[in-house]
Amino acid sequence: MSTSPTVDRIAALALEEDGRRDITSELTVSPTLKGFGVIEYRSGGILAGKDYATAVARACDCSVEWNVGNGDRVRPGSTIGLVSGELRGIFRAERPLLNLLQRASGIANATGAFVDAVDGTGCRILHTRKTAPGLRALDIDGVVAGGGHQHRTDLAHELMVKDNHWQALAREGAGLETALAEARHQGLKALYVEVESVEQLETACAAGATRLLVDNQSPGTVRTWSALARERSPGIEIEATGGILLNNVRAYAEAGADFISIGALTHSVQAADIALEIKF
Repeated sequence: MSTSPTVDRIAALALEEDGRRDITSELTVSPTLKGFGVIEYRSGGILAGKDYATAVARACDCSVEWNVGNGDRVRPGSTIGLVSGELRGIFRAERPLLNLLQRASGIANATGAFVDAVDGTGCRILHTRKTAPGLRALDIDGVVAGGGHQHRTDLAHELMVKDNHWQALAREGAGLETALAEARHQGLKALYVEVESVEQLETACAAGATRLLVDNQSPGTVRTWSALARERSPGIEIEATGGILLNNVRAYAEAGADFISIGALTHSVQAADIALEIKF
């Protein structure tokens, strides 16, 4: 089974942190002794990160047989997979494999809670770039497994004018319309602009923004600005972000947000309780 270069890179980095040798296993475990490990989802929840765990195991000359797929909801205490191979390899794979599974599944669980909270509204939950350095692909896969949707993954493929960019434009005496026109000339279709006032909203709509980011505003303001923006630019998308929690996310969705982006999905992860029990 092949995986993407990104998955393999993250698996290799996770293993590299443990060094070149597992001196303890070398001194306590015969190189020919085989066994298997039972992967248990003790807390229960949504599974994510399976491909990364598989890549770790494969790099240690082990294999994994999975009982569930990414995005599946698992009951507490369920066995979700079996790792088999030489015990030295299983011991080396154990912690990196679990670290990746626990983080990705924790992200999926948090995302799933927000997705459930806006069910029926048509609003989609997005990640942000507030991801762990080097683990962005894993973090995003966790969001998608939880029912969320992909936002921008880097700085190259979407234009996103935020508050500091507004200040830079003002300092240079340049206009937003010129920046967006140049982006379209370069083939960009996603032209996102953060707005903090009605004046910025009017400017962004006139300049041809395809999405407005409404940051740190109340649901009432999102409702008012959404209606105004759609009057000025029919079909424009509205993304709400900043200070949005489980207890108020539905209010933002019902106020007219097409998207809600939440940094806490990836920057404040509560790891899922997943364990590996070794069997001889």
